[in-house]
Amino acid sequence: MMRITWGLLLAIVSTTPAIPYFKYQRPVTVPTGNGQHYAVVDEAVWQHALPSLADLRVYSAGKEIPYTVRTMRGSRETEQRMVRVLQPASLGGKTQFLMDMEGVPEYDRVALTLGTKNYVAHARVEGQDDSHGKEWANLGTTTIFDLSAERLGHNSTLQIPESTYKFLRVTIDSNVKPSDIQSAAAGIERAQAATWRDLASEPTQSQEGKDTVLTFAVPQNVPIERLALAIDPAQGNFQRAIEIQIEKGSTSALGEISRIHMQRGGGRIDVEQTSVSLNTPSHGKLRAVIHNGDDAPLRISSARLQQYERRIYFDGDAGTSQQLYYGDSKLNSPEYDYAKLFQADANAGKLELGAEATNSAYSGRADDRPWSEQHPAVLWGAILAAVAILGGIAVRSLKTAQP
Repeated sequence: MMRITWGLLLAIVSTTPAIPYFKYQRPVTVPTGNGQHYAVVDEAVWQHALPSLADLRVYSAGKEIPYTVRTMRGSRETEQRMVRVLQPASLGGKTQFLMDMEGVPEYDRVALTLGTKNYVAHARVEGQDDSHGKEWANLGTTTIFDLSAERLGHNSTLQIPESTYKFLRVTIDSNVKPSDIQSAAAGIERAQAATWRDLASEPTQSQEGKDTVLTFAVPQNVPIERLALAIDPAQGNFQRAIEIQIEKGSTSALGEISRIHMQRGGGRIDVEQTSVSLNTPSHGKLRAVIHNGDDAPLRISSARLQQYERRIYFDGDAGTSQQLYYGDSKLNSPEYDYAKLFQADANAGKLELGAEATNSAYSGRADDRPWSEQHPAVLWGAILAAVAILGGIAVRSLKTAQP
């Protein structure tokens, strides 16, 4: 027969959720519709819940309601496979080659590896099921470029409509030679956009020498996953390094923001990247330092700290009222069948969390620490008294032994 010790029993009991153990609560009302709903985690929850959100619990009429938390990171699936490059040659002053698409059932992009730099070129893509066929379908033209000399990046990926042709024919103008075609990989990308949530923090902007500094004050323990900048549309082309600093000036991330809109070689280049990915909880202060070099500072119209939206999904009926509880540091994440079998409903209704309040039923858990940790002063007093007594006995023994 299995024996359970009192310590193990106490540990099991101490991690069982109960309403009196939560410090905070938020009302969640389902106004209309039955079935799946969700509420979004905000700064107040992050400040007072466990960083993992393991202590979140949903109750309705005193009964625990199963839920699941989903982070809306989006998804991006790209399966690329190498394809054979055939017959690279010069034709009418242009470079032309075939690609055998065997093993790639469908694709919407082809990434070329080229052995040249500092170029702007047009790449026309055509499709056929017969490599010797005369009628080739036009799949569009992509501007590819490498602006290494101007430190403005590169792009050599051909974007085409979703296709299933067995062969592709690519014709490239400009100074890309047949010997520059090193390899190619084709695939298809299926993406679901991430859902971002803006944090309620407006920055102060200042100049420190040649650097533009954005300083944010945000609540402690709130995850920050992106800095999004809006730059004046009239601002010209730029490429600037950006450094993210947290507490005491330590660097937590390095990135680059850029805008490239130009006409080169008869083609148009349009690239814009004005956000920086982050992965850090807030430390009260966050500084974004834009290194302008010898260029004029960027004209920044807005700057936002963002995080992926965290959604608390659960099932509820119209007219019912739930309570979200949190603030119990002893809890582990719950294990519900609801979470294991969860499928997000595209029509799930969004619910607003009510104002945070201290749980009126809060009593806290019994102190399960050892007696010595609960009463350190008494323990140390006893130790000091024992040392004094032993010291007195030792001195007395020495005096008795001297005669």
